[in-house]
Amino acid sequence: MKIALIGNQNSGKSTLFNLLTDSRQKVGNWPGVTIESKRGYIKNTDFELIDLPGVYSLSPYSNEEKISRAEILKNDLDCIINIVDATSIERSLYLTTQLLDLETNVIVVLNMSDMLAKKKLTIDENILEAKLGCPVIKVSALKNIGIDKLIDAISNLKNRSKLKIFDEFLEEKINDVSKFLDGSNKRFASIKALENDFETNHEDIINKYIKEIENKYNMDVVEVFASKRYDFVEEVRDSCVVRENINETVTDKIDKVLLNKYVGIPIFILIMFLVYFLSVGLVGSATVDFVEGLVEWVSGAMGNLLTNLGASDWSNSLVVDGMIAGVGAVLTFIPQLIILFILISLLETSGYMARISFLLDKFFKRFGLSGKSLIPFIVGTGCSVPGVMATRTIEDDNERKMTILLTPFIPCSAKLPVIALFSGFFFRDYAGIVSASVYFLSVITIILTAIILRKFVYKGNSTAYITELPEFRLPSIKYTLRDVYDRVISYIKKAGSIILLSSIFIWVLSSFSFNFTYGVDVEDSMLATIGKGISWLFYPMLGELSWGASVSAIQGIVAKEQVVSSMAIIAGLTDGGSSLIFASDGIFGFFTPASAYAFIVFNLFSAPCLGTIGAMKKEYGSGKHALKAILFQTGLAWILGVLVYWIGRLIWF
Repeated sequence: MKIALIGNQNSGKSTLFNLLTDSRQKVGNWPGVTIESKRGYIKNTDFELIDLPGVYSLSPYSNEEKISRAEILKNDLDCIINIVDATSIERSLYLTTQLLDLETNVIVVLNMSDMLAKKKLTIDENILEAKLGCPVIKVSALKNIGIDKLIDAISNLKNRSKLKIFDEFLEEKINDVSKFLDGSNKRFASIKALENDFETNHEDIINKYIKEIENKYNMDVVEVFASKRYDFVEEVRDSCVVRENINETVTDKIDKVLLNKYVGIPIFILIMFLVYFLSVGLVGSATVDFVEGLVEWVSGAMGNLLTNLGASDWSNSLVVDGMIAGVGAVLTFIPQLIILFILISLLETSGYMARISFLLDKFFKRFGLSGKSLIPFIVGTGCSVPGVMATRTIEDDNERKMTILLTPFIPCSAKLPVIALFSGFFFRDYAGIVSASVYFLSVITIILTAIILRKFVYKGNSTAYITELPEFRLPSIKYTLRDVYDRVISYIKKAGSIILLSSIFIWVLSSFSFNFTYGVDVEDSMLATIGKGISWLFYPMLGELSWGASVSAIQGIVAKEQVVSSMAIIAGLTDGGSSLIFASDGIFGFFTPASAYAFIVFNLFSAPCLGTIGAMKKEYGSGKHALKAILFQTGLAWILGVLVYWIGRLIWF
């Protein structure tokens, strides 16, 4: 049996999907989390469940609606589960009326039913079921209530009665159009044809019917059908929902502060400052030395073991100076990442992030973006790849392309090791402040770049942003821990695969000459020769012809974490195996606070990792367009790095 799960954004759809399938799909609280269909099987059954993007209708205005409509009209579904926010059914049932125009069986799920009592609402599901002509089940996906009853309803599907919500005149026109159509879902197709939303070979006849409808009701045909649907929704709501008089809710009181036009943005700045201060500054200073010591102990123990086993010098160096040094340098920052992931997850699941996109919408409109652009930026704090993919929620093509280019500017988890390494060493007492400043520098750069791009490249106006703000709710500890666990495991897997292979590659290049002689001086290695050829590019922002820093920065294209890994390997090989990357007499001893911050800035804004580049190419639909974006990002990063260095030198001296 194949089942589709569909509903409005913020209705708890992804949470229900995770619960039914025991999956670990991303759970968030802003529009656009689910941007393409996800699939799984309901536990202990052979029922395939397809989680479709959150939509408000089946009109293909946005990418989410296109995906959902295409999946539903394939006509291979046995059932549609329509998840409805029980606390606000009037905004959810519009989509329900469209689903009931289809020939597929529908089950309406009233999610968040546990919130009804708190909001002093009562819903009679028997009346609602009679009105809709399909099964209605009350559940709470968050608290695992009513799930067994839902699975029973799926297992015992019954043919539903046909719902007709339009008057006789409209029903007559719908029937007339259906006579000219072939295939399944004729009622749905007929209504869409009359709304100019479905292609047929009988445009002249259908246009005649459209004019008759518009003359009859004296309004646009789309407005006619929409108004009839809303009339039906209001009738259903009034017949099955009882609302007691209630005072201002807790969410209303909180929103008065968080969405206030004077203090809303300062509060957001303070919250994001605390996020980076706690994750990089406070936790970083308390954990880095411990983890570095642990890695150093493992390195020493492995070196002694290999020596006792009679391993060759090159194999000992490969494992200790290459693999352990490279991977260990990245794993050092796991404690900071855990704190960062926890804080971001709490902000997402509580409902605060949805308010940020709403709050900043008016502000971003001045620079050619909208609140919808905030969604990819927020997603991009974890990883730029899903951030770039989340741009599919933006209808305007120019705004979407601009957001694709700007999303990698947000500091993602891969860039945190670079930020934490340099800020922790050169600004030890102010590491948290410096790290937070990098985040706000990225926001300022995004705004200024958006102004330039909108004026000269992607001309036009930003799109309107309409969203439903979810109720504030206490974050689920279970889902927060699961989310953090998934992110950390993903980071560790990356360290054990991409970073490991890249570290081996760097070790080989730095240990062999071009005639493949092992044990040459590092300055005569293949890596040094390559680095010396490009070091002049980085001289204006470093004040030094450093081949080590140059090749490490280029390695960031593979993965931003690899910048730190490369520096650790190079420092170890050039400085006699020292674990201190910035030893005063070492290869990276030339760094100053000014060049350190400039190096952070370059790696923050330069071409993203290969995974993000692939996502950009896919979303642009053009390798040429993606290449232009990458060259722009890297050129801008170089300019900013140089400016920061020279301004920093003036301040420092």
